[in-house]
Amino acid sequence: MVDRKKGTIWFALIDSENLNQKKTITMAKLAERNHASAILVGGSTIVDQTELDNIIKTLKRITKIPVILFPGNITGISQFADAILFTSLLNSDNPYFITQAQVLGSLAVKKYNLEAIPTGYIIIGDGGTTGFIGRARGLPPDKPQITAMYSLAAQYMGMRFVYLEAGSGAVSHISPEIIRATKQVYNGFLIVGGGIRDANTAKSITKAGADAIVIGTMLEKESSVQLTSIIKAIQQ
Repeated sequence: MVDRKKGTIWFALIDSENLNQKKTITMAKLAERNHASAILVGGSTIVDQTELDNIIKTLKRITKIPVILFPGNITGISQFADAILFTSLLNSDNPYFITQAQVLGSLAVKKYNLEAIPTGYIIIGDGGTTGFIGRARGLPPDKPQITAMYSLAAQYMGMRFVYLEAGSGAVSHISPEIIRATKQVYNGFLIVGGGIRDANTAKSITKAGADAIVIGTMLEKESSVQLTSIIKAIQQ
């Protein structure tokens, strides 16, 4: 668990579907310079596992940051990563994304000796591509208690991590009200991602109780100054 006196940690998000090797290296180096605690590698529509493997091998070669898989489906598993967010999309209307994909991928996770991190994945609002592919019934942004109930259910089902997602490239971020309501009942590690593009947003999410935030867009844009300001904000 994070020492709250030292601030919230952050994870870099790399979408393996849209990047070439040069871009991957640039983003990874930027993440390392800004002390990311881990690099999440994922994508909602990954089909080329060879490409995924190559990206992860590149990351392992050029950085010392742990590489954690963040799969949208069973095609998002690679033997070269350090760990995997073993997620269940709790508010999907399709049982496949709640339990069936996890069943199909479980033996590969064991075979590759990946550390499995049990994670309840919850989409707020439309969730962008992730929400569409996962057929998520997005939780209403103005009803914090519903998200809190989902998170508490995740805890009771043994999920030590909860990831609240606004969606890749989201226009809006998870509200502080949702985070506070969740932290009042959920006794675990809370990850918040989507729409975090400036220091004020990052600080409000941190103050509300997020243990980790996920940054992807700022890395893709190579916005070094803006990323640095975000990291400073969450560590205050």
